[in-house]
Amino acid sequence: MRLSEKLGNKFVITTELGPVKGAQFEVSIEKAKNYLFLDGINIHDCPMGNLRINAISMASLVQSTLDMETIPHFTCRDRSLLGTQADLLGAHALGIRYILVTTGDPPKHGPYPSKAVYDYNTLDLIRLIKKMNNGLDFNDKAFGGQTDFKIACTAMPTSKDLAREIERMEKKKNAGADFFQTQVVYDIEKTIAFSEKAKKMGLPILTGIMPLKSLKMAKYMKENVEGIDVPDKVIEEMENGKSGVDIACDMIKAIYPYIDGIHIMALGDIQGTNRIIEFTKSLS
Repeated sequence: MRLSEKLGNKFVITTELGPVKGAQFEVSIEKAKNYLFLDGINIHDCPMGNLRINAISMASLVQSTLDMETIPHFTCRDRSLLGTQADLLGAHALGIRYILVTTGDPPKHGPYPSKAVYDYNTLDLIRLIKKMNNGLDFNDKAFGGQTDFKIACTAMPTSKDLAREIERMEKKKNAGADFFQTQVVYDIEKTIAFSEKAKKMGLPILTGIMPLKSLKMAKYMKENVEGIDVPDKVIEEMENGKSGVDIACDMIKAIYPYIDGIHIMALGDIQGTNRIIEFTKSLS
């Protein structure tokens, strides 16, 4: 069953390819071959302003080599309005059928003196893709044929203002979003509360899961990463020797009845990701 058929009907499991070093795409593809079955794999678009292989090109390589559906990220940061439409036509021609729209980290985070473009915001990009799915360009002129993209968007379950976050998701839905992949979660109660409110929109939501690699990482994320809430209980469990993967599995077990799927962000840890996949499949 393809991803588009499973979304909203079956539990979905996706993950991320992780950083590709320069032109060495073969190395990442070889690593990705070791994943257990997934419904889709995300490809980042130069996160934090760092140089990475073009997400659309890498997604096409993964699909053709691994026969695995991909969800390339597509930022508002780097492309003009013309370039955006050209890239989307190219992505469709290469067999890409999913796009995750995102603002994109500002170039100042990276090592290059680049200038951000930002001809449009995420809502504008969603609307543009929907237009192109109907065969129309930005100016509502037919360009010949049409695209067929499913649009993924991000959400933040642990937002300090949950009502505002739900409102933002509603705007994305109204613009044309088809499903969501959330930021990582560690707080069971907050995640369930978010899921109960967000599911009223009627769109599939894949919950972000990131196994903590160390106690140091857990404390750093708790104190320094906005939008990520690591409860004291999780810190205590790690202090007592519990692994991040085991904590992630406990989290999934608790929220499983309330969610449509998970999006695993394991920072390249294929073994840990596979353990999470196996555990999650055992719950069905």
